[in-house]
Amino acid sequence: MNKQKFFNFLISFCLIIVSNLAIIPVANALTQLKVSDISYHECSGEMSENLVTSDGSGDAANCFMITGKVKNSSGKPVVDADVFGRIYDSNGNPVFQNRTRLGTIEEVPLGVSDFEIRISVSANQPTPLKLEQFKASGFSSRVRPFYYDD
Repeated sequence: MNKQKFFNFLISFCLIIVSNLAIIPVANALTQLKVSDISYHECSGEMSENLVTSDGSGDAANCFMITGKVKNSSGKPVVDADVFGRIYDSNGNPVFQNRTRLGTIEEVPLGVSDFEIRISVSANQPTPLKLEQFKASGFSSRVRPFYYDD
């Protein structure tokens, strides 16, 4: 290959790389959020009627709201923050087998905010529930595709 063809190839290659970089979405770093003041209470009203477990068995379930505070000290708002934690019944049995992700907080502004996540617990698991090892993490901009939006 002569020098002119090689030079043309090199320029074309560089233009392709640069144009592809312009359309690649920017990766958003995961932001860790501190979770505190975790508690729960039974759901009220229609929210708790006719619930079944999510494991496909069709067993009756009880509705609970997990509440707490989340602290965002990252310097910018956080979105799509996943909340993780372990929940046990009064006998020490896990409420969710092999699952620690409990839900999502859509937006977490700077500072300390309240949050609330609804969970369904099999009716045969005795209360009080034990809430342990809660944490959250999210992103500085939306990472979920548009088809997750309501």
